[in-house]
Amino acid sequence: MQLPLSAKAQAEARLCSATVLTNRSAPPVTVTPVLVYPDVRAAVAWLRTAFGFEERVRVGEDHRAQLRVGEDGAVIVADVRRNQVAPSPGSVTHVIKVRVADVDAGFIRARDAGALVIEEPTSYEYGERSCTLEDLAGHRWELTQTVRDVQPEEWGGVTVGRW
Repeated sequence: MQLPLSAKAQAEARLCSATVLTNRSAPPVTVTPVLVYPDVRAAVAWLRTAFGFEERVRVGEDHRAQLRVGEDGAVIVADVRRNQVAPSPGSVTHVIKVRVADVDAGFIRARDAGALVIEEPTSYEYGERSCTLEDLAGHRWELTQTVRDVQPEEWGGVTVGRW
């Protein structure tokens, strides 16, 4: 049984589903992580080498860069300034999950580029094969590949909404 949405929930649903304008100066994606690095140019070079990301827009030499991730993703690399800081050793505040066609090949590429291996490629009951790596500034990246389509209820999850 589906309960009626409150006025606030209806407004939020409209906001999330509304057609938005495009802007060639901004990534054309719904969610764009902004990751802070102590050296923007080194981060861009590393992300290109390790994960195959493509630089799209550069803002100043060391201020920001927009990177394309696959066909429908984006990441912004930002510099350290004011209250923006790179991750601290020993603490994990986020993990960026990136869908790839071949997690084993992506793992080898990133590891060979100097990524710290947190978790080797592993296949899970929910149909994904993934690994976790840490980049030169301490950001955690999970590469994931779908290996089979599985209903959440098959492994103990509960479907509560649609994509």
